Amino acid sequence: MGKVRIIGGSWRGRVLLVEDAPGLRPSADRVRETLFNLLGQVLDDLICVDCFAGTGALGLEALSRGARQVHILEKASNAFKALQKNISSFKLEEVTGELILQKTDALTYLAKLPSQAIDIVFIDPPFAQPELLQQALLQAKRILRVGPSAAIYLEHPSTLKIETLLTELKLDQELIIKRSIRSGQAIGTLLVPKTI
Repeated sequence: MGKVRIIGGSWRGRVLLVEDAPGLRPSADRVRETLFNLLGQVLDDLICVDCFAGTGALGLEALSRGARQVHILEKASNAFKALQKNISSFKLEEVTGELILQKTDALTYLAKLPSQAIDIVFIDPPFAQPELLQQALLQAKRILRVGPSAAIYLEHPSTLKIETLLTELKLDQELIIKRSIRSGQAIGTLLVPKTI
């Protein structure tokens, strides 16, 4: 069993226990730290969705940093149970935002959200299922709110070229890569709307 820590905000230093499960690879602390430095240390009044959440580290980090509302979505039963257990050890009254934890298919959930309703979308599907990343990215673009805080974060294998994916999905005129962060065989890519 591994551990991941919350890096900033109200829950800074809190530890999430990580179950050993096939395909579960939590975002590295260094990657999350860089990501949240780019997004801003404080996420006050933002609404976020953590798709394919696994440990929930991205969504919980956003909540810890002041997000108004965070939807954490995980379909796998074992990962969801571990996520519930971790969250039960946190004091929700220490944060100002609302946590919406759902055991659900992320794509189905995203499809039900209204257009332009979300500020930040975190997408980190199992690497063995690249089609999930593509479908979630299309949904994320649809639900992304227009504004200076709008962002989509993708975690993907280093073999996947995001520029090519954006072109294939006809999103290359709408989204640009703000930054890519490499950690071993994984890359975290932060996308923002081209108009910002």
